[in-house]
Amino acid sequence: MPAADPSTYPRPPVPPPRWTSYDASRISSLVDSTLADANSFLDSLVAVPKEQRTFESIVRPLAIKMGEVDREIEPGLFMQYVHPSKEIRDASVEADKKAQEWSLEMLTRLDIYEALLDAQAHTEKEGVKLNDEEKRLLERLVLERKRNGLGLSAEKRKEYLELKKKIMGLEIEFQRACNEENGFLLFTKEELEGVPADVLSGYDEVEEGGVKKLKVTHKTPDITPIFKYAANAETRKRANLSYEAKTLANASVLSDIVKLRHEAAQLLGYKNHAEWVLEVKMAKKPSEVHAFLEDLESKLRPLGLKERETLLALKKEECEQRGWPFDGKFNLWDYRYYDRLHVEKTLDLDDNLVKEYFPVSHIVPAILDVYKELLGVELIPVPKTGEAGGETWHADADMYAVWEAGQAGKDGAFLGYMHLDLFPRANKYGHAAVFPLLPAYTSPEHGRQYPVVAMVANLSKPTPGRPATMKHGDVVTFFHEAGHAYHGLLSKTKFARFHGTAVARDFVEAPSQMLENWCWEPHVLRMISSHYETGKSLPQDLIEKLIKSRTVGQGLFNLRQLFFGKYDMALHTDKYNLSPDEMSKLWCDLREETSLVTIGDEVVGGQSGFAHIAGGYSAGYYGYLWSQVFSADMYETVFSKDPMSKEGGQRYRKEILQPGGSRDEMDSLVKFLGRKPTNDAFLKSLLG
Repeated sequence: MPAADPSTYPRPPVPPPRWTSYDASRISSLVDSTLADANSFLDSLVAVPKEQRTFESIVRPLAIKMGEVDREIEPGLFMQYVHPSKEIRDASVEADKKAQEWSLEMLTRLDIYEALLDAQAHTEKEGVKLNDEEKRLLERLVLERKRNGLGLSAEKRKEYLELKKKIMGLEIEFQRACNEENGFLLFTKEELEGVPADVLSGYDEVEEGGVKKLKVTHKTPDITPIFKYAANAETRKRANLSYEAKTLANASVLSDIVKLRHEAAQLLGYKNHAEWVLEVKMAKKPSEVHAFLEDLESKLRPLGLKERETLLALKKEECEQRGWPFDGKFNLWDYRYYDRLHVEKTLDLDDNLVKEYFPVSHIVPAILDVYKELLGVELIPVPKTGEAGGETWHADADMYAVWEAGQAGKDGAFLGYMHLDLFPRANKYGHAAVFPLLPAYTSPEHGRQYPVVAMVANLSKPTPGRPATMKHGDVVTFFHEAGHAYHGLLSKTKFARFHGTAVARDFVEAPSQMLENWCWEPHVLRMISSHYETGKSLPQDLIEKLIKSRTVGQGLFNLRQLFFGKYDMALHTDKYNLSPDEMSKLWCDLREETSLVTIGDEVVGGQSGFAHIAGGYSAGYYGYLWSQVFSADMYETVFSKDPMSKEGGQRYRKEILQPGGSRDEMDSLVKFLGRKPTNDAFLKSLLG
């Protein structure tokens, strides 16, 4: 994106968060004061006499206040994922613990629950007319309290509250260990034979025992090229097993989390944690998820077995050519390497050649231009001046004001702020994700409160003699995450709790998965590509090969996703009482059974880095595959004939993004598709 010009910058109606003001003491004091103020508000709310408890006196004020609380504290809590200062990260973690404990206490206050029930009774008795979002709000506010122990005896409520506090503390501990993991491996250049030269040049050189070696961290731009390109099987084995074990201390933490979740669910009267989680998801119950995963596995397994045989034959051929012994096994560290070789051999497609057409400096604004054309929005860089407020938590992070396209500076055209923090560094969140920092809603007193989002990624950095470039898979990931960001920016709900991606977990990925399709469209690929030296777009022959590669290896790839989903469901249904070692053994056994890869007799607890199920995706990882049923149907029905259809883009904004979670997800799908969704497009994309 071009540098921001303070002289021409169109001033938004509200300033962005002032990130430079978030030091350790402010984060702590802001959370303390905000929660104290919220407690005073709640006390005044429950003081409303029983006969005066209505939707307008209880429900709406409560929803607005919770949105205000989130907007006050979320920026400070976000600092634990991105800030370079350990003091600030630590303060953010501690503040997060306070906020989560307060949230739980608020949800389990009997007096608030009773006030909501009184308001609900008044609404029903008096026939108060509520719109659909207001009805959903009242239902959810009551239901979430039932699901958090209200209705239990006082003694059991206290027991439940203590369990949930322990769980929340352990979840934060687990995530913190993942964020701050800083392990590495040392390899000689000889051990890294096959790894591209531009990747090698990006590694730091250190000396060990008088021998010069290259330092490879567990960050994806460092470690993934080892998985895919290192010819030495022992090098790949070391890298894969080290990555699996990078946060091994978390194994006992996850074991404790799972046991406590089960105990909490049973206290509420549910059979297990999965039953509790799924009650408010599209799937509704564990039996539906198990049936979905089993049916999909039965369809994918023959394809996966066939692909494994192909890759094993390739491994045997290479071993014979190089004079290496062939063990006949399809090891974990063989999968990414031979999958890449297979694509190169069968399609004559070199991933390293393709990435030359995707320099980061070009691809990021190019993708944002696609969204501008599709959704009718544009990003204006915020100047890094005190007046404009564009200074962020790190020099690598940039801020953008988001406007309706072509209307920057006009009344009613401002949409919110987006942040991009795209490059890896020490102690930063290690994956790609979008953080919904400030939810939007409409305040009766202050009008529209605008959203703020941040996309965090770990793209490759520049190397000597070459700019930062992205593999096509990284382009797909960026497009996907940008989809989440725009979900947060273009949602327009009355209440913060329904804003943006605050939808059922087994639907939340569907919009972004649909948008991945644009990265496989020839027209779009030509639009967004530009060779870092010549400026030329991807040639037609490379585009054709790239598109053909999309269906290669889909069996093994999706069986890997199935493994994650099955493991998650196992822990949260009947495998809740395992020791850390037993949990690690289940991880390895289930992976071999489902994903068709092995690590032999070794047991390495890769679940210790499975941050999804320690956080918001517990009993929910199946949702990545479940939502693909919807995403495939959405794309095929509305966009397959014209991916850049402005009419389709506006329909998508109106029926999927704008409602957020303010209506049932199936209702949004029916509105968008014009009918109920089917799995035809999904199965066709997998099986042909």
